[in-house]
Amino acid sequence: MSTREASTADDPIIESRDQLVAPMMRGEKPKADWRIGTEHEKLVYKRDDFHAPSYDEEGGIRDILLSLQEFGWEPIEEQAEDGSVNVIAMKGDDGTVSLEPAGQFELSGAPLENLHQTCAETGRHLAQVKQIGEQCGVGFLGLGMWPDKAREDLPMMPKWRHAIMRRHMPKVGNLGLDMMLRTCTIQVNLDYSSEADMAQKFRTGLALQPLATALFANSPFTEGKPNGYLSYRSHIWSDTDPHRTGMLPFVFEDGFGYERWVDYMLNVPMYFVFRDGQYIDAAGQSFRDFLKGELPALPGQKPTESDWWDHLSTAFPEVRLKSFLEMRGADGGPWSRICALPAFWVGLLYDQTALDAAWELVKHWSMEEREALRNAVPREALQAQIPGGGKLQDLAKDVLTIARSGLNARARLNDSGDNETGFLETLDEIVESGKCPAQRLLDRYHGEWDGDVKRVYKYSF
Repeated sequence: MSTREASTADDPIIESRDQLVAPMMRGEKPKADWRIGTEHEKLVYKRDDFHAPSYDEEGGIRDILLSLQEFGWEPIEEQAEDGSVNVIAMKGDDGTVSLEPAGQFELSGAPLENLHQTCAETGRHLAQVKQIGEQCGVGFLGLGMWPDKAREDLPMMPKWRHAIMRRHMPKVGNLGLDMMLRTCTIQVNLDYSSEADMAQKFRTGLALQPLATALFANSPFTEGKPNGYLSYRSHIWSDTDPHRTGMLPFVFEDGFGYERWVDYMLNVPMYFVFRDGQYIDAAGQSFRDFLKGELPALPGQKPTESDWWDHLSTAFPEVRLKSFLEMRGADGGPWSRICALPAFWVGLLYDQTALDAAWELVKHWSMEEREALRNAVPREALQAQIPGGGKLQDLAKDVLTIARSGLNARARLNDSGDNETGFLETLDEIVESGKCPAQRLLDRYHGEWDGDVKRVYKYSF
């Protein structure tokens, strides 16, 4: 989730619809300026008893954050709902390290030119947190969901916006608190050159998001036992908040573009407004009313451009548009898969020939077929049936071939002369076997672990 540093003094009031469209239009970049931003979350646990550390206990989340200063990171502070001021993120050359609601650690990486840089950034970050983990007695787990923790076992971080969301979530879905407290993801942020380019990438990415979910499915346990899913994290999103999640049928309609995205976002209920360092609870209220100066939480006031940027960060579909596109379908995982997800999407979306070929595979699917595949994948992963017959595993082979061709065409080499295709190898192995990461964990659970899910803690980063 976004980390808000401060309001700006020069923050224009929104007076026209052009200002609502502007963030998306400003995202347009020539191909030479396209970048790759990778975000990844990990679960934090105490090594002595595997509990999730609180913010302020010794060796807890605050201490871990502040220890990053050893590596040149700088603190970002924020006032909490109780008036206390807390370090809630760290910023540095490699982006921002921030906190999810129950202390999940997230690196929002810097915008980088190639996948070699992306994987190097990931390696630096994981090396740093491992070193800090040794000092603080903590470990970091690469899974899509806590394997053994109930909601009540988990701490809440002192972030005001999270408190607002925590109160609102039970009103709009049954699993929203699980999304906040118990899940982790890997996400890739990518650029576009024009409205038409954005639309093609959005449609292709959204149609293939179930494949990403299947390849990275890594959340088969809930409270110590198999939960019947391979990506329970993905299932959670199906019952979080229907107003701000899902497969978005309008994206596949003729005429989809920035204006249609603005209409969608205006229909997404608000969470908050940020004023003078404080979050004002506006959960469930309408940004349309805000534009008219009729927001109950701030009567008589109209939104600023920063308010709109904040609101753009509060929708959670499988693909999200801000001033870039976010691919949001993957469970959290270890280093190799953190590098593989951007390779998958860059290969498909950053070469026009590859993008056209990927869209050709899925453009004929009906919305009902897309929804059916998305709903089947959390349980069945690569064995889910695809429209027209066959399994997702079969489609995956074709898609990886296209992604590899896209990376070959990019021809971004490291110092050893290797291109970016090597980052797909971990996905090749998954597709060849037909077994996603969750199935391998289940094999261990039913085999060598003898039903003891805590053995998963040795499979950390």
